[in-house]
Amino acid sequence: MTDTRQESLAALLGGRGGALDASLPPAAFVVGWLLGGHSVAVGAASAVAVGVVVGVVRVLRGGRPRALLASVALVVLAAYIALQTGRAEDFFLLQIFLNAASALVWAASIVLRWPLLGVVVGLVTGQKFRWRRDPDLLRAYRYASWPWVGQYLLRVLVFGALWLAGEVVLLGVMRVALTWPLQVACIAASWWVLRRTLPSDHPGLRHPRPTP
Repeated sequence: MTDTRQESLAALLGGRGGALDASLPPAAFVVGWLLGGHSVAVGAASAVAVGVVVGVVRVLRGGRPRALLASVALVVLAAYIALQTGRAEDFFLLQIFLNAASALVWAASIVLRWPLLGVVVGLVTGQKFRWRRDPDLLRAYRYASWPWVGQYLLRVLVFGALWLAGEVVLLGVMRVALTWPLQVACIAASWWVLRRTLPSDHPGLRHPRPTP
């Protein structure tokens, strides 16, 4: 086994920095909400401001403008939902739905034998969908995609329970705790599954081995 397998998985999320940046606007929302005397408007303004600043910094560092605009748009939408309902915990409602949808999509991709882990790694490494002609890689990607389903379900359960309880501060704390730390753990788990599933003589993720 070569280290390209681990490097390819690490490339999926664009590095730890991107995942860490995603947790800053929710943290800013909670801080603004607390400092503003439980004002949803102050929390929303804080989250949007931080989201814009993070987006600008990432663009200046060479990030993709479209992806960053999408992330800022999600922050704005989450803030809008909270402003419309007047409930601070509803700022996190969008994340609950997005994680539930992600879990369903990843699980469906495994059942349909188009595991999203393989799709993403194939695009990152430039091999596109050639990995599907390799039975060993297809099986490995299917098994290694389950940790991703698990991480999304874990977020849904934790965020959902805290949202029902109206625990705004804990939602902010767990939003940070279950962002990049959980993604790092998920990547490590997927890499371990890949290494355990692929035959010892397999050339690695960048070298699909089609069926003879």
